[in-house]
Amino acid sequence: MSLADHRHSLAPLGFLRVAINLGNPVLAQGDATSPRGPSVELATALAQRLGVQARFSCHDAAASVVAAASDDAWDLAFLAADPARADRIAFSTPYVEIEGTYLVRDDSPAQRVADLDRNGLRIAVGRGAAYDLFLGRELRHATIERAGTSAAAITLDAAAGVRQPLLAWAQAHPGHRVLADRFTVIQQAVAAPIARPATALQALFAEVQAIKAGPLLGEAFARAGQAVTLLR
Repeated sequence: MSLADHRHSLAPLGFLRVAINLGNPVLAQGDATSPRGPSVELATALAQRLGVQARFSCHDAAASVVAAASDDAWDLAFLAADPARADRIAFSTPYVEIEGTYLVRDDSPAQRVADLDRNGLRIAVGRGAAYDLFLGRELRHATIERAGTSAAAITLDAAAGVRQPLLAWAQAHPGHRVLADRFTVIQQAVAAPIARPATALQALFAEVQAIKAGPLLGEAFARAGQAVTLLR
């Protein structure tokens, strides 16, 4: 069976509702009226192979996308494949890796990630992001303080986030720097509601795997000006 044979299961309204996380500029750029970037290009390709139109709804953070899954608000999304989300979301094999690291002030004594897991230090994270979930499991001594966006809370000892947007923030705000090493590698995957039929999810994720083998993703990230590690 082709992906189009699962059209009703994967796009029950007759079009593909796609959630785009504009809070991750590695995957999506633009605004709510005209999103663009790798997530949009990949969603468009999958919708075409499904034989439907893609309709986009934009979110400012991954936590918002995850919360919307409980309301059956989307058919397709792009999220980090984290076990804390597996009760409501099914994931393809990852297609790209991005790094989680820290932004600090220039006068911070921290030189490496390990320097920040110390008693008395406070680390800002974006609430519900993949790195929030990871650090919530891994940090032993530092205190996590959650905010809408992590870089907005750099009055703390450090802000956790995805390397590329942290670098852009540091460039625009002199007096800050991004650590050279990382605390995790975030693997981004195509997501669909876990309630969809298993055979339909298998067909969808097989199509993602086929796309990974071709040039689409590499070209999409190059057009977006994002240097990433693609996974085949």
